Amino acid sequence: MDSVRDQSIVVVGASSGMGRASAARLARDGHRVLAVARRAERLEELREDLWKDGQTLATCAADATQVAEVDRVIATAVEQFGRIDALVYATGTNIPSRSLEVLSAEDWELLLRTNLTGAFLCTKAVLPVMRRQQSGLIVYLSTGAVQYPDVSGVAYQASKHGLNGLSYGTRVEEKKNGIRTTILYPGLCDTEILLKRPVPTPKEVVERALRPEDVADVVAFLCTMDPRCHVPEMQLFPAFV
Repeated sequence: MDSVRDQSIVVVGASSGMGRASAARLARDGHRVLAVARRAERLEELREDLWKDGQTLATCAADATQVAEVDRVIATAVEQFGRIDALVYATGTNIPSRSLEVLSAEDWELLLRTNLTGAFLCTKAVLPVMRRQQSGLIVYLSTGAVQYPDVSGVAYQASKHGLNGLSYGTRVEEKKNGIRTTILYPGLCDTEILLKRPVPTPKEVVERALRPEDVADVVAFLCTMDPRCHVPEMQLFPAFV
């Protein structure tokens, strides 16, 4: 690695929203980026958009909840880049039927599998690479609902609270290997997940929300900090919502 501004970074959940914006920002900053998501066509659109601007980005279609596919992602990154300096887990979802009155066991499992288990599988897969390097950063995108509980639903909140344990526990166990973790708590952001709310968010509220690019700016900042620095967690909220 030549500097903290010339890194190899895997972004999981790069087909839309904060993950897409983060992958694009990091690529434009000159990092070697592997963008990962289930929707291959969305990844190709991202790659083509960057290519038009003279930027490059590698892609890998994979399901972060499947062990074999996650292992393939990490192997692909190492094969293409030689190392992995940072992993950004931006995959997340929610559902309209989120209140306890209507929440099903199947939907509970869906949210935990996507929002939390996928993060664990990616963490488990990338740690051997970072241990060999004796360095690495893992950034988990959580939600402001962890800091300030709301009506986003118990399954969503439970899965995002679980990221706290994963992030902090990983840091404690792996700091001897030079591995850092950061959990980022974005507030209301204008992304596709808003379409999964049971009641549409008022237009005037969305207009004052964060943009995915705002979150990407913070992700880029975290990835370019000197390895001697550690940011355990960070909040990012819209100023007027």
